[in-house]
Amino acid sequence: MSSPTPLKFLMPGWFATVMGVAGLTLAWNAAQGLLGDMAGALSLVMGVLAFGVFAVLALASLLRWQRLAAALEDDLKHPVRHAFIAAVPVSLLLLATVGVALGGVTGPLVPLWQTLWWAGSLGQLWATVWVLGRWLAPATAAPAGQGPASLWPSVTPVLLIPVVGNVVVPLAGQPLGHGLWSAAQFGIGAFLWPIVLALLLARRLAHSPLPERLLPAWFITVAPPAVIGLVMQQMQASPALVLGLWGVALFFLLWLLPLVRRIAVQPFSVAFWGLSFPLAALTTLTLRLADPALGMPVPSTLAVLLLAITSIVVLWLCFATVRGLRDGSLLAPEPVAAIQPA
Repeated sequence: MSSPTPLKFLMPGWFATVMGVAGLTLAWNAAQGLLGDMAGALSLVMGVLAFGVFAVLALASLLRWQRLAAALEDDLKHPVRHAFIAAVPVSLLLLATVGVALGGVTGPLVPLWQTLWWAGSLGQLWATVWVLGRWLAPATAAPAGQGPASLWPSVTPVLLIPVVGNVVVPLAGQPLGHGLWSAAQFGIGAFLWPIVLALLLARRLAHSPLPERLLPAWFITVAPPAVIGLVMQQMQASPALVLGLWGVALFFLLWLLPLVRRIAVQPFSVAFWGLSFPLAALTTLTLRLADPALGMPVPSTLAVLLLAITSIVVLWLCFATVRGLRDGSLLAPEPVAAIQPA
């Protein structure tokens, strides 16, 4: 049954759709060396789609903020959903990256790419400071007088978006002429990446497991090494370092593959979009390393296979999202999942 106020449930996590489509755009753009002009044409179509999806979500989110401010306030207080606020600036950064990849750094649209990039960069920095600031806030009492509320429920892979998402900044920032600022903000994300990863493993092993509906979020762990690898290649770092980061990203993907069966039996939700950008980031890095001119031991067959898989996943996510919006199963209250100690 459709919710009478679907706008109420349009949490910031919906911007993961923009991240996924923009990521696939960059993957097809990187495939031009192997697949030719057809890949470039597809990347252009998907780039336009990414901008269109962002425009619709931005307008709907603005209406939600104006008419249902309490719903946004609930999101910002939620132990998991609050971290999705960073999906907005990361989307802006990726759209700027798409603009640079498709249109270059000259032409009439460059001021738009600059505006998107600065908004995304400053917004992402704010999101990082705000999310980590919650760790230093005074402890609040848990229900029924159980003592101070634990921060462990907020330690999920979603935390990688606001905390480590800073590594996305140089992808467009460096070509746009902001190399020093990009390097500084990149350093924040690169420094905090292993810290957040250690916290995730500590929660899983010593505290409480993630609710089943958050299983797709584990795939977000593929994104940081893949994006860092892309930035390192862009900065002309040692090929061995770039290849090492690619290996880490590939390892995370292989490690998480057994979760696919458990994810597939769940009802579709916007959380499934957590699969999209990480796969696209790894695919983009693989395509770049498969360039014969680099002499890397990454076969082009693997790069094209990953591109096909990522494209199929994103296409399926798009169809499932449209179907879910049509039947009212997406913009509806989330099921409440009790968090039990391990």
